[in-house]
Amino acid sequence: MKKNTDQTSEGLSQIIEIINAKGDIGELKDIVEKYHESETTEVEKDL
Repeated sequence: MKKNTDQTSEGLSQIIEIINAKGDIGELKDIVEKYHESETTEVEKDL
């Protein structure tokens, strides 16, 4: 259950970052890159 809560918190944080980016392409790319890095880390943890 804690894992779901952590994922929800991360998701909400990402949404807030995107809203705050206000169309700044560089910042949006950084957010997407961080998301992909965290997804890769989660997959490695599951293995």
